[in-house]
Amino acid sequence: MNASKVAILVDSGCDIPEEFIEQNDIKVLRLKVMYGDTVYSDGLELDPMEVYRRFPNEIPKTSTPNMQEVLDVVDEIKSEGYESIIAVTISSGLSGTYNTVAMTFNNVEGIDTYAFDSRNISIGAGLLAMWAANRANEGMSFKDITEGLERKKYDSKVFFYMDTLDYLRKGGRINPAVAIVGKALNLKPIISCNEKGVYYTVAKIRGSHKGLSKLTEVATEFANRGKAMIALMNGDAKDVAAQVKSLITEQVHNSEIVVDKQITASMAVHTGPGLIGIGVLLED
Repeated sequence: MNASKVAILVDSGCDIPEEFIEQNDIKVLRLKVMYGDTVYSDGLELDPMEVYRRFPNEIPKTSTPNMQEVLDVVDEIKSEGYESIIAVTISSGLSGTYNTVAMTFNNVEGIDTYAFDSRNISIGAGLLAMWAANRANEGMSFKDITEGLERKKYDSKVFFYMDTLDYLRKGGRINPAVAIVGKALNLKPIISCNEKGVYYTVAKIRGSHKGLSKLTEVATEFANRGKAMIALMNGDAKDVAAQVKSLITEQVHNSEIVVDKQITASMAVHTGPGLIGIGVLLED
């Protein structure tokens, strides 16, 4: 238990490394990945490489945790002696997890609770949760952590290069016409989340090499605003991720790479193979 007795709860879509989760006793609500009637817990029963292996013939669906699952985790947290819970979720604009957690917390008694809508996706939300866990370990109060998260909400960004828009289209995350035109013109988009927590296109670049260069450029520009935590993510693209890591190390100043991993299975469902992501949380 941390010094503040504040439990940090996340959903698996936050893409936090398992090692950090274990070291900091972070509780995780698992998204579900469904192939027909077979349901897998994200990150426990299904890894992203299995999702990629079954593409393109099998495209699964995802679902959010239910209220009973949230209540079960709350009971677990109470039994361990925590005095409060801060839940960090991926954006309510892209997932129903935040609404489920917030509604459940309204019916919870005997422990202070706070549901935080990150308005972000993947490690963009995860870095905020990691920040909260670090502050709890330092003894920061429940109130100060929640206020800090709200202040820092837009200090966190994740920029994604996607090799294809087909899977975002199939999952209903973008306009089908955008994906069709992009494919026809070989446009490689750089995507992030706006202040409403929904996807928007930062840039469209023709060709993969120029697309990756643009990704590095926009992430570097954001990171160099101050001291930053950096996260590198990939979707079945480890070799390319290593190249991007080298560029980021050279170009980003006064920052630390704290995450370098493959995206979770639930994220892979909607983005497809060939994804590269750079997450940035400004600390100052």
